[in-house]
Amino acid sequence: MAQLAAPDKVRRISGVDDSPTSRVVVPLVGARELVHAAGLLTSRRKGVWAWTRVVGDAMDLTSLGMALAHRGGRRRRRLVGVTGAILGITVLDVLTAVQATRAKETASGSAVRGVRRGGPMELTATTTVRKPPSEVYEFWRELGNLPTFMAHLEEVRVTGGRTSHWSASAPFGRNVEWDAEITDEAPGEKIAWRSTGSADVPNAGTVRFVPAPDGVSTQVRVVLSYDIPGGAVGKAVAKYFGEEPHQQLDDDLRRFKQVLETGEVVRSDGAPWGKRARKEFPQRAAQPLSDAELAKGADA
Repeated sequence: MAQLAAPDKVRRISGVDDSPTSRVVVPLVGARELVHAAGLLTSRRKGVWAWTRVVGDAMDLTSLGMALAHRGGRRRRRLVGVTGAILGITVLDVLTAVQATRAKETASGSAVRGVRRGGPMELTATTTVRKPPSEVYEFWRELGNLPTFMAHLEEVRVTGGRTSHWSASAPFGRNVEWDAEITDEAPGEKIAWRSTGSADVPNAGTVRFVPAPDGVSTQVRVVLSYDIPGGAVGKAVAKYFGEEPHQQLDDDLRRFKQVLETGEVVRSDGAPWGKRARKEFPQRAAQPLSDAELAKGADA
């Protein structure tokens, strides 16, 4: 309401320039927020309206980021303060949206083991590792190795011959945990698993280890299905913040290939972290060759 009733004061307090664009945008943002409020107060679809607030927050953060890039001095300090406040509001809006979506889906009776989390998503990815199937299988079957290449996995703790407990980071700084069991296994060929009990994110998958045509390498084929909290809207917002599930799986397999072939994940100093709030996981930076290595290369 302040943005509609006193847009000039709002612009001055926020450190925004008095420009034709800001004179139009500030009242529009205020009107947008009132529309969100009306929808949340009157509509039965609380989850949908809550997600529209999240999208609006993302738009505001983008605009503030652009403004920060062209401001200095006191105006920049004011913009930094406003940006921090919007970030806090965004976190609260995301949590509210996820909770509202889950509550609606639970009430509707749609369920995955009693609770529907937004509908299943199936992901597939393939990579070729220059190692024999038996060796690739053994590395994957040692479940404690998985966090070394799966960026969002914090820990996999083996609890039995075919059971384990998983902990992972999720979009927007959340953590999720679940128990899993191996449902089918053929040494050197495949591993199939599924979550058990009331998992935060119900999931299942299969990884196959197929001999490559060259007779030396292994084709690793992964099929993964799980439920994304928030459904299609949750997926879209996660993608906006750099958490797109298909890309995650592709990146994980790329790192898996590096770990098996080189013993570690290698990246250059100039590789950006992207939009993630935390670094993907410990990686060593590429280093220049030593004089001895250069001399050896020249001799070869």
